[in-house]
Amino acid sequence: MQFNSPEYLFFFIIVFFLFWFLFRNNLKLQNIFLLAANYFFYGWWDWRFLLIIIFISGVNYFAGIQIGKKDPDMQSGIRKTWLISGIAVNLVVLAVFKYFNFFSLSLSKILNVFGFNPDLLTISIILPIGISFYTFQSMSYIIDVYRTKVEPAQDVIAFFAYISFFPLILAGPIERAGNLLSQFFRKKNFSYDESADAMRQILWGIFKKVVIADNCAVYANEIFSKHDSQPGLVLIMGAVYFAFQIYGDFSGYSDIAIGSAKLLGFKLTTNFRTPYFSRDVAEFWRRWHISLSTWLRDYLFMPLNIQFRNLGKLGGALAILITFLICGLWHGANWTFIAWGGINGVYLVPLLLSNRSARNMNTVSEDKIFPGLKELFQMAGTFTLVCIGWIFFKAGTIGQAFDYISNIFSSHFLPGNLYFFPRHLIFLLLFFLTGEWFIFRFDNSLERFAKLNVLVRRTAYAFTLILIFLFIQNEASSFIYFQF
Repeated sequence: MQFNSPEYLFFFIIVFFLFWFLFRNNLKLQNIFLLAANYFFYGWWDWRFLLIIIFISGVNYFAGIQIGKKDPDMQSGIRKTWLISGIAVNLVVLAVFKYFNFFSLSLSKILNVFGFNPDLLTISIILPIGISFYTFQSMSYIIDVYRTKVEPAQDVIAFFAYISFFPLILAGPIERAGNLLSQFFRKKNFSYDESADAMRQILWGIFKKVVIADNCAVYANEIFSKHDSQPGLVLIMGAVYFAFQIYGDFSGYSDIAIGSAKLLGFKLTTNFRTPYFSRDVAEFWRRWHISLSTWLRDYLFMPLNIQFRNLGKLGGALAILITFLICGLWHGANWTFIAWGGINGVYLVPLLLSNRSARNMNTVSEDKIFPGLKELFQMAGTFTLVCIGWIFFKAGTIGQAFDYISNIFSSHFLPGNLYFFPRHLIFLLLFFLTGEWFIFRFDNSLERFAKLNVLVRRTAYAFTLILIFLFIQNEASSFIYFQF
């Protein structure tokens, strides 16, 4: 059930009306209904996936209760044992379903180099959709309970609904218990203004996915599949198209997820803040997949940085590299993802060592309509570095990624025709960037758009809808991050 499919529209309309009109005055029934809707939505893909998410939810619910017990006779070592056990279960489930074959085949190749030919075990298994997201969300919950940042959930229905909340179960945002879980215990009131803003966010998210991401994908996929025979300028455009494809795809999903949740009275974390307008890579990672980058910062980088504090800045650099290598591995069981994570880690190390990682905390071009020349060069340079990383993310192997980059600098640079420079796509990208700049630049919200003249707003809505209907692909394509 894709967000960009008629099935989801039909499903959500039913959930919306039952939630607000049938169960409106009973919080307990609302949570029970949402849990049923969550499991129906997730089981739509494969009912067997439900067994995994129910198991993960049960383990973390029970671990949270044990960790959060306020028994004065309970030693801190016992709480820590429950924490480690809970984290271990989450990681083992994730490793078996996502990484078992990857590590088995990688070990086999390494042993082959030394003349050994072991017959290592591989398993035929389907990767459960969204498993990377809900295992990380579950781990953050028990860690926060251990750190006494949140109280352990006693209501099993609310907790299970929190872990499986259907707008975010497939590709995030990765919500903290302090934000989302607490909302399952509060009565919700329908707000017309909030719902109108949610509809605007969903509309923009659909535009990002079906117009920007899916149309860029047509050309990015063809260029990457034929990179050996393409001139350098076309290969550059292939990387640019993929950059906009993955951003439109993933941020579009996040917008639809956040908008869907908002229509049900829930507020999710903002997951993107115009990352391609960043002036350095550190700022990019404060604006890209924010729920994951902050998760990695709080639960991985900071503990590692404390462990390596005796090494000074070198310890911080080592913590960054380890964090981003794991970030790459989180994205997929392929060495290309690990390389992508390592590249981004290498980008960040000089900023850390030179104390420049926090220099661009303010809003780009604050209080100005257009960026200055210096900011334009900074944004262009950052975008170039990010695109180099995206080549590894997109490529099937590391070798293919290096071939792709080396072919950019081949003698055959200019194309003989403009097939990969379609006017309609260039226009769409310019329209998209303009919308991102003027609508999202300050607060990543369309609320400010509601303050414009009614005629201007309705014209913009109509124009966006026309573009969606004109450039939508024949079949609904899957979101890229579903594979993670």
